[in-house]
Amino acid sequence: MVVTIDGTSASGKSTAAKEVSKRLGFVYIDTGAMYRAVALYCIENGIDIRDRKAVTEASLEVDIRFEFKNDINHIFLNGGEVTDRIRTEEVGSAASTIATYNGVRVNLVEKQREMGRKGNVICEGRDIGTIVFKNADVKIYMDADLVVRARRRHRELGEIGDLRSIMEAIERRDKQDKTRDESPLKLPDGAVIIDTTHLSIEEEVKRVIEAIKQYNERDERR
Repeated sequence: MVVTIDGTSASGKSTAAKEVSKRLGFVYIDTGAMYRAVALYCIENGIDIRDRKAVTEASLEVDIRFEFKNDINHIFLNGGEVTDRIRTEEVGSAASTIATYNGVRVNLVEKQREMGRKGNVICEGRDIGTIVFKNADVKIYMDADLVVRARRRHRELGEIGDLRSIMEAIERRDKQDKTRDESPLKLPDGAVIIDTTHLSIEEEVKRVIEAIKQYNERDERR
């Protein structure tokens, strides 16, 4: 089964996806971590991050795998665990660069689809149900009021920074995501819409699990 969660920034996508994967034993595909893994591979193998062709070839060659245990989503690169090593500033900066390479994106999307063919997976983002997994079994779309999302992001940042500035940044990101030429954020066909404005994390998770249960019940009746 493939479950996708799309939605706006700070709407609860990542938190819900991780918790659902833990409770149901699904593989959580962390797409951002995949770009970081490719970046780490390039850094450790002397591949110039600015060399688009070389980086694209590297993204095709690497083997990436996820394993959720002890409440942590572990990531493996070519058989070795790199969960902590991909979280450095150097790797993060490199990942931001290679994420702009279309060839890298195409290769990683195919790896994500391959994971989806192997078993139960859950994946979140902004074009997962519209581009990556168009035929997903269960599609979720999350959104919440702008003020609520800004407060959530403010808490995530340890209440550092100005709330109004955070709100403006999220609003800009929303506009960028929804109007970009390639893979814009939009409601996937057949998606279950969850407004998380007044929902707790537990309530969000229950809504997603309920959507999965309803799909399974319909599938059994076929």
